[in-house]
Amino acid sequence: MPGRAAIVCAFGPSDFHGDSCSRWVLEKNPLPAALGCAGCCFSRSFEPLKAAWCRGERWQCPGYGLLLPTTQQHLLLHSEKPPASLHNKRLYLAVFAAVLGNFSFGFALVYPSPVIPALEAHPSPALRLNQNTASWFGSVFMLGAAAGGLSTMLLNDRLGRKLSIMFSALPSAVGYALMAAAQGTGMLLLGRVLTGYAGGVTSASIPVYISEISHPRVRGMLGACPQMMAVLGSLILYALGLVLDWRSLAVAGEVPVLVMSVLLCFMPNSPRFLLSQGKEDEALGSLCWLRGKDTDYIREYQQIKDSVRNRHVSCVEIKDPFLYKPILIAGGMRFLQQLSGVTCILYDAALVGLVRLFSVAIAAVSMDKAGRKILLFVSGMSCVPLAGFAQGSSTLPSRLRIFNGLPLPLPAGYAMGWGPITWLLMSEILPLKARGVASGLCVVVSWLTAFALTQSFLLDTFGLEVPFLFFAVICAGNMLFTGCCVPETKGRSLEQIEAFFRTGRRSFMR
Repeated sequence: MPGRAAIVCAFGPSDFHGDSCSRWVLEKNPLPAALGCAGCCFSRSFEPLKAAWCRGERWQCPGYGLLLPTTQQHLLLHSEKPPASLHNKRLYLAVFAAVLGNFSFGFALVYPSPVIPALEAHPSPALRLNQNTASWFGSVFMLGAAAGGLSTMLLNDRLGRKLSIMFSALPSAVGYALMAAAQGTGMLLLGRVLTGYAGGVTSASIPVYISEISHPRVRGMLGACPQMMAVLGSLILYALGLVLDWRSLAVAGEVPVLVMSVLLCFMPNSPRFLLSQGKEDEALGSLCWLRGKDTDYIREYQQIKDSVRNRHVSCVEIKDPFLYKPILIAGGMRFLQQLSGVTCILYDAALVGLVRLFSVAIAAVSMDKAGRKILLFVSGMSCVPLAGFAQGSSTLPSRLRIFNGLPLPLPAGYAMGWGPITWLLMSEILPLKARGVASGLCVVVSWLTAFALTQSFLLDTFGLEVPFLFFAVICAGNMLFTGCCVPETKGRSLEQIEAFFRTGRRSFMR
């Protein structure tokens, strides 16, 4: 191969061994290029690397024990042109099919908003909701979501990401059917639990699926799609609630579930999951379908294959910082996001939903350029004024935490950062071998926290000032947590992110 090129290892085309590393190019064919370490390889004989190249094998760095690829499958000619895989429409079709599950989730989440007033005035005593049952009708969804996240700890690794999403259609369809045909509050509550369970499964599976099939250069934009579709689903529910009764709304909820199930039948599974199951041919075919035949998908396949080691996590490995650090960061972000009070404040306001949709769209187009952390900081700063606003208000409307007059910059700031990015980072930083279990754990933490906050939003005891002061303090803590603990993942492959947590070398993240 004439000309200059660079061998790109599984850690990507950036620095290899830290600050002392340097990339240098050999101009003599048939070994056109190599990565070298000034502190290790440069001072040693280069003959072993040449010999490995001729044999088509990988060479082990004697100083660090890392494997340097030497096969021609790892060659990448540097070019300023964007990869052709970014223009492959099949990738976007797969993402659209998956995020229909989030659309259904957003639809189900705010279903009580137009339904509770109708049921509170229902002529039948069996269906009439009092204050207590109305509260449970809204919040029991979150218990179902926590149960869904718990089951996904098993489903994600047994069925795979795609089949887990498809599995969620079953409880969702049954739940909507129960609510549409309800003859009493028991059927209504069971329907809410089942739709919540489906939402918990999709919350843990869809971000992981999208993250694993996306190209690093568009993973931020595509990773914001689940949140965008959830907000869109909520807005569609508000609009349909103006013209449909509560039973017809439940029937309408079946439509996105059915469309999602049909489309996903034609979509591939995650290449990383397939490789973790030893299905190499299927993984290669999946990646080819997602990237396109005219792209360098073979090189990406080799990088993913090299990063897939053991497929199961042992109890001893839990003590490894490579595993527990990203899990703690992802779980901490989900916990702090819910403690910021968003579930209590933004429960059912249509205008707020429009603002959130616009803000998530801004985040989607800017995330891969500005980065994740800067948007998290902006989001946190916009939510801190909650306490000051609460000082100027004394009461909330009587029904279900609607905050009339909520300053629109607050939900806008949340939707631009802590809304979509916490889900995206969860799917990015969790290691492959624990991604299925850990994503389910994060969902459990998230929705149990949301349920506890929703049930204990103690306005009657403390008024507005104390709860909103607490939320503002949490938002300030979110910024501190972001600065100290959250890595920047913009433009990095999932293998590079894993390498960062495995080695602690920030050069992999630059």
